[in-house]
Amino acid sequence: MRFGPFLIIALLLFVLWICGFLMFHIASGLIHLLLLLAVISFVAHFFMGPKTA
Repeated sequence: MRFGPFLIIALLLFVLWICGFLMFHIASGLIHLLLLLAVISFVAHFFMGPKTA
């Protein structure tokens, strides 16, 4: 399976969100912002489709 840049960014932001949620429960606003950015990147990846050169 080929991962595009949007999918990689979405996965990275999702992992950061999980780590932040487990370690830094005080900074919940930033954590939810990271989750929102991850979801937007993930959805944008599927709407744009694969890019071919």
